[in-house]
Amino acid sequence: MPALHDFAVWAPVLRLLRTAHAERLAAPGGQVAGRVGLFGWSLPLDRPAPPPGRAAQVEDVQDEFDAVHRVQEALTAAGTDDMAFVAEIGPDERTVLHLIGRSPAVTPGIGGPHPGSLVLVEDAVPEPWRRLPDPVPGALPHPAADPVLLERTLRDRLPDAVGATEAEIAAAEAWLGIPLPEELRALYRVARARWEDWDDPFAGAEAVGCELFPLDEVYLAEAATRRADWRFAAMAAVVTPPDAAVQGLVGSPGWIVFGDNGGGDRIAVDLTPGPRGHIGQIIVIGHEHHTGAEVLADSLTDLVVNLPEEARRRAPGDRPPVVAYVNSRGIGSVEEAAHPALEVLSIGVLDEGRRFGLGPVTGLPRLRTLSALPGTLADPLEIGELTGLEFLALGPEDWRVLLDASVVPRGLSAAAVEVHGERRPLPIVALANEILALWNRPLIPVTVLEGDLGL
Repeated sequence: MPALHDFAVWAPVLRLLRTAHAERLAAPGGQVAGRVGLFGWSLPLDRPAPPPGRAAQVEDVQDEFDAVHRVQEALTAAGTDDMAFVAEIGPDERTVLHLIGRSPAVTPGIGGPHPGSLVLVEDAVPEPWRRLPDPVPGALPHPAADPVLLERTLRDRLPDAVGATEAEIAAAEAWLGIPLPEELRALYRVARARWEDWDDPFAGAEAVGCELFPLDEVYLAEAATRRADWRFAAMAAVVTPPDAAVQGLVGSPGWIVFGDNGGGDRIAVDLTPGPRGHIGQIIVIGHEHHTGAEVLADSLTDLVVNLPEEARRRAPGDRPPVVAYVNSRGIGSVEEAAHPALEVLSIGVLDEGRRFGLGPVTGLPRLRTLSALPGTLADPLEIGELTGLEFLALGPEDWRVLLDASVVPRGLSAAAVEVHGERRPLPIVALANEILALWNRPLIPVTVLEGDLGL
């Protein structure tokens, strides 16, 4: 297998980039950058349009695929899944290649060569991922819950289904660590839902109202099952209004997933409902959201007997947002965003050249995330007064101000360098390493290779 740090492995990719960017590379300080991974790549190459009436084919860009495949073989041999790079190619074909490796403390950037989130505290997760359900005294099952009616209805619809034994149900309860609610036990007594049990693979979905998971694939949708990169997860918040049927959690040890809606959203029994919900209600956990879920049916009996077609959506209450976006399409100022319950503040561009002070949010008890686009802060040093931050995303120049003044908040668990527009990757990597070093976290390695593309 080719070696990842062998210049010859990268030479085919570099030759393609040299041809595509000859003018840029000929300019003083000219360079090109990209990323190659096992499951995709991001290279600044223009692909030719296919002939009219024909879709693009691999053969149209075979040179690119062959060049990338050679690097992917080297990634596999090295036991890593991607590598970013920066290349400087001189007129004489002499090339300096900077390979930007992976740090276990850094997530990959999106597409390009810049680093993603910097995890400053090992195994740290954002605050919403640490939240457990609130107790709801007096919560009861819905009157529609009827395990006997449920089981009778399912046996009528699935007369040939293979049901789970009591021993199999007990085994499922043992690995889950909680007893299954009676309605879920009734469902699996009728159909254990193994693939080999069905003559018609859609029979279970048609009878129940969702794609039914086999009993041994039922799981608890705790927060760890809803993964998200720090830079996105830190922007989420757990909100459960007093009239909510479902708690706005990332996950809960009382959300028992037993199915899917066919589009990637999980269907679960909710044993930890919101203030206006019912124990055992059926919820949809959306795959496009980081928090919360929606009620699909008041009970599993309701789901099966009435087969609701979509979740019952509830209008949000008129409350100040705990996640505030200050920008031209959102809130008009930091002053408007500030209130005691504010958790996340994102500052974008409102008017060209306008900068925002952070005085109105200094001292807010729950503010934990600040994200500010480059050039939007009047005085980055005000960040030093935000002692409760756990995540901070800033542009390179603002990070430079904080680092030089030694006022980077030391309570951070994660951070990100916001890169907008075309920025040279190596200075961003160096800046990220300065931040990582403050927490003694593993740095992003950079390996320099030299070679001649003319050989």
